[in-house]
Amino acid sequence: MAFTLAQAVHSELVIRKSRFIGCVQPVTGRPQAQVVVDALRSEHPGAAHVCWALMAGGQSAANDDGEPGGTAGRPMLEVLRHQQLEGVLATVVRYFGGVKLGAGGLVRAYTDAVAQALVDAPLQPLVAQSVLSCTVPYDAEGIVRRELAGAAATLSDVRHTSLVHFDFSLPADRADALMRRIQDATQGRVVWA
Repeated sequence: MAFTLAQAVHSELVIRKSRFIGCVQPVTGRPQAQVVVDALRSEHPGAAHVCWALMAGGQSAANDDGEPGGTAGRPMLEVLRHQQLEGVLATVVRYFGGVKLGAGGLVRAYTDAVAQALVDAPLQPLVAQSVLSCTVPYDAEGIVRRELAGAAATLSDVRHTSLVHFDFSLPADRADALMRRIQDATQGRVVWA
């Protein structure tokens, strides 16, 4: 089962005078991750490196930001994979302390910064969602709203034109049952998009 994070969690390590500031946080994809990384670069102009790893489906990536190849981003990505995380960005800001750590020391430092942040991270199971749309006559609006509320569906939009258009989401394993209930409750007057 895949997990995501409920909120951002931070860690800080000092290893041989170098300071490693780690953070793991939920993100929707690479564009949002890039905004976070750019903000970290602005917040920490004196940092030697801002390394990151992203697990977000087809947008997964890792960046060593000038550290020797494979010593920062890739090990951070492996920590996220090992924890079965999805939709998560790990970042580590490094302030160089003047002592070189070597390749093995860098891998351990970046891995530990991410792992330490994940120790107290509130994990949430990642539940596949179905996004649905339907249209009903005005006299069936209340029926659909009651069914959506009863199924704990998340209503994202309602538009009133000549008919009432609903856009909503709910866990995928409950979608078929809800569609049947709405179909029955409206006596077949629902149109699914």
